[in-house]
Amino acid sequence: MKTVFSGVIAALSITLAASSALAAPPADIKSGTYKVETGHTQVNFSVLHFGFTYYSGQFSNVSGTLKLDAAHPSSSKLSVTIPVASIATSSSVLTDELKNPEWFDAAKYPDATFVSTQVSPVGVEDAVVSGNLTLHGITKPVVLHVHFVGSGVNPMDKAYTVGFQATGTIHRSDFGVKKYVPYVSDDVNLTIAGAFEKQP
Repeated sequence: MKTVFSGVIAALSITLAASSALAAPPADIKSGTYKVETGHTQVNFSVLHFGFTYYSGQFSNVSGTLKLDAAHPSSSKLSVTIPVASIATSSSVLTDELKNPEWFDAAKYPDATFVSTQVSPVGVEDAVVSGNLTLHGITKPVVLHVHFVGSGVNPMDKAYTVGFQATGTIHRSDFGVKKYVPYVSDDVNLTIAGAFEKQP
């Protein structure tokens, strides 16, 4: 048992050391142009379902660019595109329904986009990012609260990568997606995991 316990402690120590090496502090972030690392970027959403539960889903296959100015974060720019047909939930029936005209109408409006208009740093690791979200053919201002997670060279593909976690809330009726409001909440809570790879 002692040997097993010692092995677990050793493995944990190695993991923590590796994490520390990868997750550089904000001061060490490299400025430059980054592209979304599609495989590890997720847009998660959650709505209150008939007042009983919070039901979640996800968009994937996100693309876009981040122009990061580490010395002057407020000068940074973000532009991303989200394929609406990438929507997924735990119900295949609901997933297909959400792509239909009475919901997101993925055939007519295949992409959602977000383009930043202002980046306001809050302390060392956080920022408020304001921008325009276009969804279902309608553009509205949206505010995201962004937290720096880490940066460094990805040991798998050797690409210098930065990562952020963002949260925000939108009203889906603002974008013309009104079905079942208020039984399925108008408020949609967003949690976004964003990974970006530095370009040469």
